[in-house]
Amino acid sequence: MNFRMIVMACCLLFAPGMVSATPLLVGDIVGEPGSRTMGHLVILAGVDEGTNVPISIIQGAEPGPTLALIAGTHGYEYAPILALQQVAARLDAGAMKGSVIIVHVANVPSFLGRTIYYSPIDGMNLNRAYPGKPDGSVSERIAHAITTQVIEQADYVVDMHSGDGNEALRPYIYMPKTGQAELDATIKGMALAFGLDHIIIDERPVSAPEASTFTDMTALSRGIPAMTTEVGRLGLTPDELVQKNIDGAMNLMRHLGILDGPAERAGEVVWLGDYTVVTSPETGTFKPAVQDGYAVAEGGTLGHLTDLFGRPIATIKAPFAGVVNYVIATPPVSKGEPLAMISKLAAD
Repeated sequence: MNFRMIVMACCLLFAPGMVSATPLLVGDIVGEPGSRTMGHLVILAGVDEGTNVPISIIQGAEPGPTLALIAGTHGYEYAPILALQQVAARLDAGAMKGSVIIVHVANVPSFLGRTIYYSPIDGMNLNRAYPGKPDGSVSERIAHAITTQVIEQADYVVDMHSGDGNEALRPYIYMPKTGQAELDATIKGMALAFGLDHIIIDERPVSAPEASTFTDMTALSRGIPAMTTEVGRLGLTPDELVQKNIDGAMNLMRHLGILDGPAERAGEVVWLGDYTVVTSPETGTFKPAVQDGYAVAEGGTLGHLTDLFGRPIATIKAPFAGVVNYVIATPPVSKGEPLAMISKLAAD
């Protein structure tokens, strides 16, 4: 347990002003108070090749909390990646209280290789590799470095995703609900401050720290408030979706007291829960019958699966009535991979 975690455990407090304006070290990158520093978290070669993860540290001149913003966990999810470039550029360290650690592209091999879900080096999904291993494959080494150098140094964590290169997605947030009242209240405040109008109440049990699997769960299992945002679709970068990521991040910083000024809250929110990812029973081609954001009835048709000759395999049905969060909108699908995600309407 690092010093920041000990402070959190002892104080039972998630509020700005816990951390003094002292230098912040992320790997070999040193963020000095009142400065903006860019560098790379070096992932040395091991059982396979290494990589360099681009990091910005914007360290405020005054004390305050540390927020970690992580993009590019899946390398084809471009909108948050472009957004955080602009966020880093527009932050004025001299006017900030606390620090922002930006992981611009967590999964550089996937980003440069233009791959969905999986690393082209080790075939792993980085968002299933946490907390990682210092001597594992490259995805596990990336996860270990982000866990120890970024997540465990933060007071708040946001894992910023979008619809991958195959996913038509309506923007939403996964808002964890742990059963710990103070932690949950903090996370809800973060979710409302990010400003999206669809929020999924994610009631997965908090895992053990050594078996966290996911980026946000890695923070939660260490007592750090965290959530996952999904803003973008099909690997595209329209200005309005990039801007929605920027606006969410900046408003969250005002909510946390890192930036001055009033924080806005999301207006009318559609609360969702009990989400299910419908997976493909076979490898083939998929033609969706719904779009992201559609309402669907129980047993309603989500799409049609054919083999590579175009012969029917299955009609994919909705397991319950709900909202389509995303649907696969490009033809190729492999057995066991997602076809759509559906959530039920829920109470706040």
